[in-house]
Amino acid sequence: MLLSAVGLSAVPAAAAEGPIVTTRYGQVQGKAGETAHAYLGIPYAAPPTGDRRWKPPSPPASWTGVRDATAPGNPCMQGPSSTPWGDLAGPGTPSEDCLYLNVHTPAQRSVLKRPVMVWIHGGGFTIGSGSFYDGGKLAARGDVVTVHLNYRLGAFGYFAHPGLAAESAQGISGNYGLLDQQAALRWVRDNIAAFGGDPGNVTVFGESAGGGSVCQHLVSPRALGLFDRAVAQSGCGFTLPTQDSQQRNGSAWAAGLGCADVACLRAKPAGELLSASLSPTARWVPNVDGRVLPLQVNEALESGRFHRVPVLQGTTADEGRLSVATAYDLAGRQLTAAGYPVAVRALYGDRADAVLARYPLTDHGTPAEALGAVLTDSQFACPQSRTAGLMAAHTRSYQYEFADRHAMDYLNLPVGFPLGAPHGSEIRYVFGGVSGTPAQNALADRMLGYWTNFAKTGLPYAADAPRWPLFPQVQTLAPEGITSGTTFPRDHKCDLWNTAGAPTAPVPAAFPAP
Repeated sequence: MLLSAVGLSAVPAAAAEGPIVTTRYGQVQGKAGETAHAYLGIPYAAPPTGDRRWKPPSPPASWTGVRDATAPGNPCMQGPSSTPWGDLAGPGTPSEDCLYLNVHTPAQRSVLKRPVMVWIHGGGFTIGSGSFYDGGKLAARGDVVTVHLNYRLGAFGYFAHPGLAAESAQGISGNYGLLDQQAALRWVRDNIAAFGGDPGNVTVFGESAGGGSVCQHLVSPRALGLFDRAVAQSGCGFTLPTQDSQQRNGSAWAAGLGCADVACLRAKPAGELLSASLSPTARWVPNVDGRVLPLQVNEALESGRFHRVPVLQGTTADEGRLSVATAYDLAGRQLTAAGYPVAVRALYGDRADAVLARYPLTDHGTPAEALGAVLTDSQFACPQSRTAGLMAAHTRSYQYEFADRHAMDYLNLPVGFPLGAPHGSEIRYVFGGVSGTPAQNALADRMLGYWTNFAKTGLPYAADAPRWPLFPQVQTLAPEGITSGTTFPRDHKCDLWNTAGAPTAPVPAAFPAP
């Protein structure tokens, strides 16, 4: 029997026929499939436990024998992550020992190295896992190698504190989740050729917090040379806190745990830290530390201080409706006409009158759709349109809007308004997971083709699909047809949202009751 390293289980008999690949750290044996092979739970960094908690990732330990790679590694520490799609933590039990990745390769051999697509999952930097998403269909149908990774989340990934900065040679703290992602990209550079992937043709892509991470890597000097193209889905361009503000917040959080220093915090059980981190007022996100992130994303893009790779980015037509459904209908209440201005004023304060004037209830079928339009435009469509424009001054920039208004009908969610094409609804189209109407299936085929051919060449194209022009043209992806045009900023009232002093606000954990 083939044995793994000390402390690892032996390769089970069921996996005896699985393919074996030799990485720099040891051999892994995966699962053979008819169309794609899977290599799951591969460590790309040492467990960030004990003294490694809140430190940059270290290389993984080597092992002898053959490591079982037929089951994913633990998801990272996180609170409950139940969503309309399921539990975003995916399989396994959340743990600090979570820096693992999954590789999927086409089953058919190739004499040429295949392009690599590295997926960064979303979840607000606090929930999710790479294993929630299956890269097998994308790998097989797109003829690419896919890599899905975990990264530290919440307080474990983004806690900043003066004591941690004092430990750092650069005087920085926080951003450990981003550094994990970069460590995974270095692992890809050093190991992916053994899986048939081309380390010289790597695309990093992600959605929501994953899309935000993609744009953060675009402006991070430490990501230089780690990827060749980028795809940011529904997440580029939001403003991040400074390191000083995050360290102040971190110090206050530590004091609430009775800790004046980092040693006290490192002695705390992970479960206690997790419980203390789940406050709805806590904001566990990357910070502008001057090193990992030298500038705000938009500032860096505006000055041209980013990696000049081709970028494909975009949003869904009804991003904000999922937030409204979660805060109201799925919580057992409905947004009323009287409650709509209350919610807008809670979000935008003294700018609310300007917002209400541009988004009157008479323009929308329900109050929920009106608030959904406000959130879509202010927090997704217009910020992402701006980043696409800033990038276009320096590199090939492509923008899309996913507009299948029935993308989520299959979930049959108990909501009193149409969800349309909400946040996250495009993901299964990209990954080849659609089983819908013939028109939806055709759209999914074309989107998978656009994404994978962009990964191969830097140009988004697909069989039997319209040409995708550069920004300022925006490609609308809908079952009724794929079209392009320049009216996107007008359609989403970006003159209101992209001007100096425009009202912006994060989506709250819950909207106020009407």
